[in-house]
Amino acid sequence: MTDEHVTRVEHDGREIFLVGTAHISQKSVDEVQRVITTERPDTVCVELDQTRYDALHDDSRWQKLDLFQVMRQKKLLFLVTSLALSAYQRKMGEKLGVRPGAELLAAVQTAEEVGAEVVLADRDIQATLKRTWHNVGFWSRMKLLGSLLAAPFAAEEITEEQIEELKDRDTISEMLDELAQVMPQVKEPLIDERDRYLMSRIQEAPGKRIVGVVGAGHVKGMLSHLGEQVDRDALSELPAPSPYAGLWKWIIPAIVLFAFYWGYTQHSGETLKHMLFAWVLPNSVMAALLSIVAGAKPLTVVTAFVASPITSLNPTIGAGMVAGMVEAWLRKPRVEDAHNVSRDALSLRGIYRNRVTRVLLVAIMATLGSAIGAWIGAGWVVSLM
Repeated sequence: MTDEHVTRVEHDGREIFLVGTAHISQKSVDEVQRVITTERPDTVCVELDQTRYDALHDDSRWQKLDLFQVMRQKKLLFLVTSLALSAYQRKMGEKLGVRPGAELLAAVQTAEEVGAEVVLADRDIQATLKRTWHNVGFWSRMKLLGSLLAAPFAAEEITEEQIEELKDRDTISEMLDELAQVMPQVKEPLIDERDRYLMSRIQEAPGKRIVGVVGAGHVKGMLSHLGEQVDRDALSELPAPSPYAGLWKWIIPAIVLFAFYWGYTQHSGETLKHMLFAWVLPNSVMAALLSIVAGAKPLTVVTAFVASPITSLNPTIGAGMVAGMVEAWLRKPRVEDAHNVSRDALSLRGIYRNRVTRVLLVAIMATLGSAIGAWIGAGWVVSLM
């Protein structure tokens, strides 16, 4: 093959064709179809896991969303992250008239047409996200989350030519090198580990002729691991929770409760009254205020106001969870709202209009307000000791 985006290598008596793609490029779709049709491989490996394949293949996935279950299981952060990524890709895809991941679906469809076996070669997305999240500190997490949430609104006008430039190996290498310097703890689980995982799956795929369809940014790293023996089970292990993580959640409650005890015993309860006021006021006001900013219904605002100072002393439940559930009960999202989640998440007006995204926004803002209020309240309480 002479195509600049297709790399042919031989390994263990077999031919492997790596097709480097852009995930929102019509040229990548055409290129993938051409390579598979021309080479007629025994196996086609795609950069997908089962979860991502199902999401691409099933347009109705948002209609099956159970908001109450998401909040009870504390998966709100992962849901919002997934929604932000989907919205960003969709926004760029709509500019070019190409559905994000279309080349991966085209690879699967074309493989079936030529009678090739399909292998979903990527690591489970939950393992990737959790290993990445585990690898970064608190402030880096906030920076990443902020970037993700801002991406759909801050995306610049992008042309098809610019998308195609992203497939150039030199450009991709420069971007990844910059990422490695700025946030090496993110690049390792997000890129490097998956390079090893993908290459391992592809080189062990059945057949003599194999086509691998992956993002262009993975090709160089994958080739550097060709022939290596990789323990994929080890790369798929979920990180063990930090033994200090559980303790950290209780630091503020422990300090505040100790201050309450001190105020009661040392000053016959008079100082305790001031401390209770110092704790309740910022907690309640901040949670209620940010709920109002999110457009919560009045009963939800009252709920956030009452719940925040209580839930801030109990890390097992959050004000955002309580407020979100009340908002979901009051707003009653419809199937139409769930169906339009990806579209409405592209704009601030759409987020406020859609009942599903409005509930998510209320839950997030109430959580943020409660957290800010807890820090202010804790500092105020301690100052009164």
